[in-house]
Amino acid sequence: MTKPARKASEIAFEALTAEDDGRVCADISEAACQEQPDSFLRHVASLSLTKAADGLVDPKLVLAWLMAALGAPAALIGLLVPIREAGALLPQLFTASRIRAMARRKWAWAAASAAQGLAALAMAGIALTMQGTAAGLAICAALAVLALARSVASVSYKDVLGKTVARGRRGTATGLASALAPVAVIGFAALLLLDTAGRMALVVGALAVAGAFWLAAAALFAGLREEAGATEGGANGFAAALANLRYLREDAQLARFIVARGLLTATALAPPYLVLLAAGAAGTALTELGALVLASALAGLVSGYVWGRLADRSSRRVLMLTGVTGAVALALALGFDAAGLSGALWALPAALFVLALSHQGVRVGRSTYLVDMAPADLRPVYTALANTAIGVVLLAGGVFGAIAGAFGPQATLALFAAMALGGAWVSRGLKEVGEA
Repeated sequence: MTKPARKASEIAFEALTAEDDGRVCADISEAACQEQPDSFLRHVASLSLTKAADGLVDPKLVLAWLMAALGAPAALIGLLVPIREAGALLPQLFTASRIRAMARRKWAWAAASAAQGLAALAMAGIALTMQGTAAGLAICAALAVLALARSVASVSYKDVLGKTVARGRRGTATGLASALAPVAVIGFAALLLLDTAGRMALVVGALAVAGAFWLAAAALFAGLREEAGATEGGANGFAAALANLRYLREDAQLARFIVARGLLTATALAPPYLVLLAAGAAGTALTELGALVLASALAGLVSGYVWGRLADRSSRRVLMLTGVTGAVALALALGFDAAGLSGALWALPAALFVLALSHQGVRVGRSTYLVDMAPADLRPVYTALANTAIGVVLLAGGVFGAIAGAFGPQATLALFAAMALGGAWVSRGLKEVGEA
């Protein structure tokens, strides 16, 4: 009797996740195990599209340049990063209970992805039809919608991942997506570097493509075969949010993880201050935008899959390693500056590239650790607690700007390096949770 032909998804899944120890499924149901190859590839495809879209709609680079080109005031441009980061994280403590009331949370993620796509398309329309303060206000409003939708996606995603992909495969899925996503962003950066005539058309086109990516990801994710989950405790509101805070007291590992993740935000907050070291470089040239986007995208391309595979072995060690790597990147930048090399063509991109490698590892490691650490029925709550706490940290990030204004970017970068090392040290005390 001949064996039935294997599906292409099974072949691809085995090629991407082959392990020496023969693990097949861990902490998911038998039905989910049977669907795991298709689920794994849908996760990779959906995340690749959304991560690529994130790179095309980067508030620190792309949207800031766009608003400046449209004549928006600097005060509004300065709101972009706080809106994006705090808006994506702070609401999660209050949305987690509502999402918990959904038996199949893939629908929350799919709806959130679609909303982000519509917000990106709205930004493209604003760029074509508005100018000045009105354009700035409209883009900020669209970014707020995008950030709120992202908060819903973040809370719901880890729970769906935990129900449909087994432990020991999750980091590979997110890491592979992180490696694939930069391909589109690298193409965008190359166009920015080569084309100085159609700059506005390139940026507007990137926003439109990002919108299409998010909509396609929503359609793909909706096709996941997710089993119904527990819905108890699904009441929403401020009382439920306060009740969830008890988990910080009851689970010391969750509290320690949040502290580690907070310290490792240094890898996300530092890039603008690296740019300040290159004070002699042109400020807003399109070629500079292209170089920064390219450095970030290349870092994701070469490291995402590797970080994911390492995270499946020990996400705790990934967090430790990325903290040390981030500190090294910042120390290199400070060394270049002390040697008078901060304006050299190779110094700033090199420091940014190493820092982006570190940040990519932080993102993969923290996601994998949280999913593996959290009890299956509390993943949305743990995710919301962690992300809300980090949202507060990022919202308070303005204090680093004050430090830079008073003492210079060197002092701020030195503080970030110390934070990264501190994050590595705190991560050292976390328990190992990745082994099946």
